[in-house]
Amino acid sequence: MEAQGVLTGQLRIGDQIEAWHNGKLFHRGRVMDVVPALELFWILDARTGTRKLLDPEALEIRHVEEQAKPLAPA
Repeated sequence: MEAQGVLTGQLRIGDQIEAWHNGKLFHRGRVMDVVPALELFWILDARTGTRKLLDPEALEIRHVEEQAKPLAPA
């Protein structure tokens, strides 16, 4: 049985997520918009810097902790 991911109704704008399929990471980024009626949401992909429309029925969605930003050198 496949691991259950986050449901669209559990997502909030600003959440950091990863989208997995068959054990491979496909997307990682920040949620930009959620369309609960269509069970879809947009992210700003961290790798490409572009908006991606994701379908949680095709991907396993996981919340992730936001990485700490390094402090600027003094």
